Amino acid sequence: MANITASMVSELRAKTGAGMMDCKKALSEADGVMDDAVDVLRKKGLSAAAKKSGRIAAEGLIAAAGEGKCGVIVEVNSETDFVAKNEGFQKFVAGVAAAALKEAPADLEGLKAVPFPGTGRTIADEQTQQITVIGENISVRRFARFEVPAGVVASYIHAGGKIGVLVELATPSSSDRVAEVARQIAMHVAAANPQYLKREEVSAEVVEKEKEIMRAKAKESGKPDNIIEKILDGQVNKFFGEVCLLEQAYVIDPDLKVAKVVENLAKELGTEIKLTRYARFQLGEGLEKREEDFAAEVAALKK
Repeated sequence: MANITASMVSELRAKTGAGMMDCKKALSEADGVMDDAVDVLRKKGLSAAAKKSGRIAAEGLIAAAGEGKCGVIVEVNSETDFVAKNEGFQKFVAGVAAAALKEAPADLEGLKAVPFPGTGRTIADEQTQQITVIGENISVRRFARFEVPAGVVASYIHAGGKIGVLVELATPSSSDRVAEVARQIAMHVAAANPQYLKREEVSAEVVEKEKEIMRAKAKESGKPDNIIEKILDGQVNKFFGEVCLLEQAYVIDPDLKVAKVVENLAKELGTEIKLTRYARFQLGEGLEKREEDFAAEVAALKK
């Protein structure tokens, strides 16, 4: 029986794109002979995953896991929306979210290295397995995980997995009202898409760029320079009200700012409450979309 080393496993993985455990098993079956191990993987269909891994994957699902003091959202991409409706794919995404919640990885690479629930494989290896089974490129793209020592982390998934939100409220209160309002704020974030939590997070460069645009518009309308500078402050505040979560008009009650909603809740419960952070994922944002060309696909199948 050949001694299967880590370097042999890495070499086979590089050649085929198959998962680490699958490569190790193939090398064992092939008694350490690299070409024979490649054939083992080809017969099992696992090396096909490598060909699919370069294809555009901008569809998929966003899923959430956890409640109470800890929560997570993950985005897993597929090539088509059809696959996102596949039960096996949905179970894979749910498993990734559960693993992220339990293992608390530091980053995406760390997440891919943790065990996938109920298997002897890592998430990276299970992803390769899913690519083989489903027949499309699949990619675990990103995740956010919040854990608060005292308070609530609420999640909200919108439009069947197209948008996912996490919101964290820090407070000593254990009232159910905190969780209720946290979820409502998460729904607000899904709808209003803030870019920042508070105005202090907006860089001076971004503010100055907005001012330049405001000045140009005001000059175009014929306003004199001394008037333009006087109205800039009001327009900048309006800008903050559009992009900063705490200053946005609350979707559920537009007469209130989000900061006021949190303040009112603190008064209601007689305790301190702070909206400390949020995360919002929109499926496929920033990714190149797959161009559908069914005629070309049919032609390719005939070759």
